[in-house]
Amino acid sequence: MGQKKVHTRFALCIRSDGNDDLLARKFYAVLADPSGEAKGFLRVVDESVEDYLYPNILFMFVELAGETERALASSA
Repeated sequence: MGQKKVHTRFALCIRSDGNDDLLARKFYAVLADPSGEAKGFLRVVDESVEDYLYPNILFMFVELAGETERALASSA
């Protein structure tokens, strides 16, 4: 059986609200966390290169061109 392709989502940080590990106007990889999302949080790989939960109001999902999304996914 083939492996299931995992689609990496990206979100633009629109404000950091004092979080030292987030930069406004930067795209971040978002990991699936249904429990966190149900409570209003996104699990994001931040500047520490670790994943943490942040309030979803700090981010905006945007539709990226295929080439841009592939470039971000290869660096995530």
